Amino acid sequence: MATSNSSNSLSSTFYLTGIPGYEEFHHWISIPFCLLYLVGIMGNCTILHIVRTDPRLHEPMYYFLAMLSLTDMGMSMPTMISLFRVLWSISREIQFNICVVQMFLIHTFSFSESSVLLAMAFDRYVAICHPLRYATILTPRLIIKIGLAALLRSALAMIPLLARLAFFPFCHSHILSHSYCLHQDMIRLACADTKFNVIYGLVLISALWGMDSLGIFVSYMYILHSILRIASREGRLKALNTCASHICAVLILYVPMIGLSIVHRFAKHSSPLIHIFMAHIYLLVPPVLNPIIYSVKTKQIRQGVLHLLFPTKISSTMM
Repeated sequence: MATSNSSNSLSSTFYLTGIPGYEEFHHWISIPFCLLYLVGIMGNCTILHIVRTDPRLHEPMYYFLAMLSLTDMGMSMPTMISLFRVLWSISREIQFNICVVQMFLIHTFSFSESSVLLAMAFDRYVAICHPLRYATILTPRLIIKIGLAALLRSALAMIPLLARLAFFPFCHSHILSHSYCLHQDMIRLACADTKFNVIYGLVLISALWGMDSLGIFVSYMYILHSILRIASREGRLKALNTCASHICAVLILYVPMIGLSIVHRFAKHSSPLIHIFMAHIYLLVPPVLNPIIYSVKTKQIRQGVLHLLFPTKISSTMM
């Protein structure tokens, strides 16, 4: 009984990893990370503020963009505190319960972001293929339902996966591979049969991300078919331009995600730096780049940003 209690108490604490081999430079390495988090938080908060305060942006496309900003922050913010605790040499320890909560938030918002991108693809499909029915199809009630469904689908799907972790004994090393907790990293340390978690995780990724990516692909097939039927070249370019930001957002999420999955599956014995580098790209690139892309490519968002920066000049120009 004493051995069991000792094992359980030991398994409640894990140790995070910074950048292996560069521990003496952690304080310097924290500077670009701090800048990236600052850009991501400010960019997404700016998008949320502009959509909330500008009545012209109270449309489905911009509501979905606000959802994208929320999921971006939800995916990256849980990693911020633990990352800087490691890089600033405050503490590498993280308790099991906090680790599970962090995993839940990271994976839930990651799946939710994929669902939001699918909703945005549907928005572009309706806007281009059925423009006269756009307002009647994408009503505020439907948009709220889509947002709640995206969040609940992702959250409920994660519960069985993470609930089983509470029953795993962790009798091996408690050192995690990253400066935050990931499910695939945690089950690697369990000295128990993790077959359910491995299979369920693969099915979950295939089902959720697979369905979302298939839905996005089908939506763009219909969009492309409608665009090719537009007579004028200017009309076709204008229609394509409305989709450019969304296509970039899809690539920004899925390319790093596919790269990280390939590294975890086929490059297990490669340098730890590759795993850490890919994981940080996956979690930090979308929150940083999405606001920049939408600010550059979307006229209304760009005007909103300029109005925040230069309110007097923009107001006089609009008058």
